[in-house]
Amino acid sequence: MKQIPNLFTLLNLVCGCIAIILILQPGESIIATEAGSFQINMPEKLAYASFFIFAAGIIDFLDGFLARLMKASSEMGKQLDSLSDAVTFGVAPAMIMYQLLRMSYLKEESALDTSIWMLLPALLIACCAVWRLAKFNIDERQSISFRGVPTPITGFAVAALPLVIWYNSWNLTDVILNRWVLYSFTVLISYLMVSDLPIMSLKFKDYSFKNNQPKVILLVLAVVLAIVFQWAAIPLIYLTYVVLSLLLRKQIS
Repeated sequence: MKQIPNLFTLLNLVCGCIAIILILQPGESIIATEAGSFQINMPEKLAYASFFIFAAGIIDFLDGFLARLMKASSEMGKQLDSLSDAVTFGVAPAMIMYQLLRMSYLKEESALDTSIWMLLPALLIACCAVWRLAKFNIDERQSISFRGVPTPITGFAVAALPLVIWYNSWNLTDVILNRWVLYSFTVLISYLMVSDLPIMSLKFKDYSFKNNQPKVILLVLAVVLAIVFQWAAIPLIYLTYVVLSLLLRKQIS
């Protein structure tokens, strides 16, 4: 029975591996427009991969919940959780960013001349995610609040991008498939993962509003953003989470 939480952790890993398989064989189509430019049709496999990453996030929550419920927390479970998160919320999002960068270059006439070195910055996400997970395991200051944005939350922000394109939320496809937007976003989220900035934990201390004010504010803003922006709300919620943490740093530390 004590291995049940660990099995859920491995299920998280399986979801991450399936996401990577889907990401690596997207099968996008390129259509020439009358204006002489190129239009990229978002492959459904990339969107499916995003769903698997979000499913893994739910499983990641459940394995921790079950470990506490069954009093089955262990050093083995801690290591399994970090290793699984490294794949699901580090490598898989990095592969998504790699494909999005590739698609951004495919829109140009010189696409075939694009060097792989122009796409490798996407791997910065995986490197910083693993660094963040290792840092969390040895940093005793992160029992109440975090230092740097947690890897799973960063993974969700990246995984949302294919869904924004797939569902054409707010016609943001051209914005997302702009290489400089992708490069900037990659650098920003990678830095925020390995930074020492105080970031609020999303665990509620009790049922009082006073002790959980920052989280309640974030929850309300997240609901409003989700209603207005649909899938495009997820990157916005990510940014709101970071900004709110910095503005209310005294209350979360």
